[in-house]
Amino acid sequence: MDFISIFSIFLLACFVGYFVVWSVTPALHTPLMSVTNAISSVIIVGALIASAAAGSPVSKWLGLAAVVMASINIFGGFAVTGRMLAMYKKKER
Repeated sequence: MDFISIFSIFLLACFVGYFVVWSVTPALHTPLMSVTNAISSVIIVGALIASAAAGSPVSKWLGLAAVVMASINIFGGFAVTGRMLAMYKKKER
């Protein structure tokens, strides 16, 4: 694939992702975060496989960057999910 095709797919994915996330009702944000955490874990596995199979050092560094960014997304998603679930707990008086 050439660069224009890959860049077009990236822009379309950003556009669709933006509208999917902002059209979800607040009650469904926690399940959505869980799904994004699952997708990020798949990205980590894919990055590890791709960087292990690649021969060039640039590919290994890009795989490391993908693992770091997906890890940040996962840990941030868990933090946000925990905070949102804490909002539904009864407050002690």
